[in-house]
Amino acid sequence: MNTVAHEVALDYTNTVQAEKTEENPSTALSEQYDTATIMGALYGDGIIGLKGAFEPAWADRLGEDIEVLFSESLARPGGAVGRGPKRYYVEIHPERIRGFLDLVTHPWVVAVSSAVLGEDYKIVEIGFDVPLTGSMNQPWHRDFPAPKATLTGRRLNSLAFNLTTVDVEEDMGPFEIALGTQWDRPIGFKHEMFPPKSLYGRYQERAVRKIPKRGDISVRSALTIHRGTANQSQKSRPALVLGVDAPDARNAQRHDLQFTRAYYETIPTQHRKHFACRIVDELEPIVQAHTIEGLVMGEA
Repeated sequence: MNTVAHEVALDYTNTVQAEKTEENPSTALSEQYDTATIMGALYGDGIIGLKGAFEPAWADRLGEDIEVLFSESLARPGGAVGRGPKRYYVEIHPERIRGFLDLVTHPWVVAVSSAVLGEDYKIVEIGFDVPLTGSMNQPWHRDFPAPKATLTGRRLNSLAFNLTTVDVEEDMGPFEIALGTQWDRPIGFKHEMFPPKSLYGRYQERAVRKIPKRGDISVRSALTIHRGTANQSQKSRPALVLGVDAPDARNAQRHDLQFTRAYYETIPTQHRKHFACRIVDELEPIVQAHTIEGLVMGEA
């Protein structure tokens, strides 16, 4: 496998390099992508997307990398965690993904992270979900309990970016999200994450299925109630996950973001401050720590 993670995949990276010389890059980003639109969507529906952020060929390379990493993870004890029958999550080393720098320096990713989480946002996680053929409906859930900043302060302090590696079709178990539910108080929620079935009608009324194409990016609050649906096709539906925190969030404790020193030095200087990571001489196996117990059996 080619593990040269800083391969230039798109022409727009020339623009990214040029932005290094901008005196106020955040101002340029705010002019390109409207802050009010970004914040209105994430504080309203709880999700927003950018179609065609990358060329389909970029997503195909991502899919190739994920296929290798998924095979490796299944062969290693503790290399993958179940998120329901025939559904897995794997946290990975960033430099094993050829397009990693393309993603974290993409102007829209930077603009969204800065607008919602502040200029000192931190990237804390990169991994992928793989719903295989036969995966079941997940129960409606959040990815972690809502923090005090959200429940009391009514503020979002984390985001999850997602990128599909395939053109999603209706029978492939699309991601389903109940719009506007990131603010729901967890009354009666099991583990503060899983709402009681008495509320399922509310979520079904608000539910929207997402059918992204290769090259699209979406970003959501992981507190917005959501689920993966049953994959009735003969194809898997891999999706990359990039987790980003505001300075006061604590999601980095669930993850182990690592860079080798040689790779870290290839990251543009102005982006290095945005990683909550360890710098190591050699990559160490990741112990998958972000388990979600309520997802292991699928929907009851």
